[in-house]
Amino acid sequence: MKEAPPQELRFTRSGQAVVFWVLAAVLAAVAVTLAATSYYRDSNPQLPHPLWALGPLVLALLAARFAAGLTRHAYLILSPLGIEIFPLFRPAARMHLVVWQEIAAAEANARTTVLTLHHDAAKTSGIHLSLKPVRADRRSLLAMAVIGRVGGTGSVTDG
Repeated sequence: MKEAPPQELRFTRSGQAVVFWVLAAVLAAVAVTLAATSYYRDSNPQLPHPLWALGPLVLALLAARFAAGLTRHAYLILSPLGIEIFPLFRPAARMHLVVWQEIAAAEANARTTVLTLHHDAAKTSGIHLSLKPVRADRRSLLAMAVIGRVGGTGSVTDG
């Protein structure tokens, strides 16, 4: 018997991860530079000891691990039940589910990168979700998927 594929769309925090990947690369370059100065230490004793490279190297590994977590783990999951929202810290304990029946309308603003889920037709209550953690090329797909699932009672605007 063949299993049905999962019917969910996962959007990760890969847009936020870019900053930490760059930080990890810069710290790794600093560590390599500090370690490479040991070759010239005999001619210039004022150069730092190669063990000073361990600090930036450990920080680079921590930044890379955090970036990998941001890249791998979900920020928003669109499932048949609704939208699962995972916060940055303690996502398993603080996950929030907004079922599709609670959403009366949805709006996405491309310039400010905000997705608004309205709980009533008058649009007086709802949830504002930042789309900045999601990669820029995936934001419009997320907005179209949510607005399409809500049933066309939403809009995507540029401003």
